[in-house]
Amino acid sequence: MRVISVLRDCAVLASLKTRSLLRFSHHQKSSLVSSSPLSKQHISLALFLVLVVGGGLSIGYLTEPGEWYAQLAKPTFNPPGWVFGPVWTALYILIAITGWRLWRRDRGGWPMKLWWAQLTLNFSWSPVFFSAHEIGLAFAVILLLLAVLVAFIVATWRRDRLAACLFIPYALWVVFASALNASIFALN
Repeated sequence: MRVISVLRDCAVLASLKTRSLLRFSHHQKSSLVSSSPLSKQHISLALFLVLVVGGGLSIGYLTEPGEWYAQLAKPTFNPPGWVFGPVWTALYILIAITGWRLWRRDRGGWPMKLWWAQLTLNFSWSPVFFSAHEIGLAFAVILLLLAVLVAFIVATWRRDRLAACLFIPYALWVVFASALNASIFALN
């Protein structure tokens, strides 16, 4: 019941934020090339998107699963390979937006430090798993990532509920990915 209540609160909050952004955009007359604070916000958001989405996609490309991964025994719940690209792209967009929100509020605060820690762990997992072929170490990395995500959600829940809510799908996917990693480790 508590989980349903949290998800409902997140959906309501996201709906309200979207409506207020649409209203603001409708009334805003400045362009991206102006020196208004809005254009600086757009530029900083674009930089976060480039960092996170670009970094994640680059690491995915450089550590693409190859013959080694294809020959591993996998559990029955292993999704087809084409699922991972769209899921991670969507999650990277949420991660970038969340980082951008925190950076604008408190660049040196605890939530921002947790955000950087999760990004470091996230970007570390693929090289450990796919390049180094260290399934057990990758499992340790993903469990640490999950712990940081939970700490992040708890730390931001009262300060910036939308930031916390944006990380819930990410945390749920990492729970699934952890189970997948653990299963592959056990089967191989």
